[in-house]
Amino acid sequence: MRPRVTLKLATSLDGRIAMASGESQWITGPESRLHGHRLRASHDAILVGVETVLADDPRLNVRIDGENHTDPRPVVLDSLLRTPPSAKLLDRAWVVTTATPRDLGRGEVIQIAPDASGRPSPEAVLELLGSREIGSVLIEGGGRVAASFVKAGLVDVIEWFRAPVLLGHEGRPAIAALGFDRLSDTPRFRRLAVSPSGDDLWERYEKA
Repeated sequence: MRPRVTLKLATSLDGRIAMASGESQWITGPESRLHGHRLRASHDAILVGVETVLADDPRLNVRIDGENHTDPRPVVLDSLLRTPPSAKLLDRAWVVTTATPRDLGRGEVIQIAPDASGRPSPEAVLELLGSREIGSVLIEGGGRVAASFVKAGLVDVIEWFRAPVLLGHEGRPAIAALGFDRLSDTPRFRRLAVSPSGDDLWERYEKA
């Protein structure tokens, strides 16, 4: 059985995750960031693309004052194996690549089959994680990773934190191009809940 996949988005009202320059801290408020850490704590693995690692050097752990949680396993999709050996998350990470594996000094590098674009196939990624007893995956970024799993029909739940700010067309989109030509081909989701999260809005959806 493949892992259950949750896509977490933290965006402006117009669905942007960063300015054109890459500046993104912080679009959403502290309440949404707290909920985001609780989402991390409820998943076995947290998935990002290498661009997120290069831009932010995140730890992808759970940070909640006064609460102890098990950190999810960081998984980095890195087709050309650009993850730097100094990356903070490498102590615990699995780096999934389509390139020839090499030792990064920490973490584990795993080679899998590419999709048509040469990047790690979403189906192969989930097959790998399922074989390693990962039952739930939280996707946190970036836009191309989100798009690849959405297009493959592999996103089960969306947790969307939307801040009351507009970044405009030049901002970086939460989901990259999907390439659908017809509206009937696009994936559909059913809204489960909408609630305030400080000044933000927290929307929850499941695959229809």
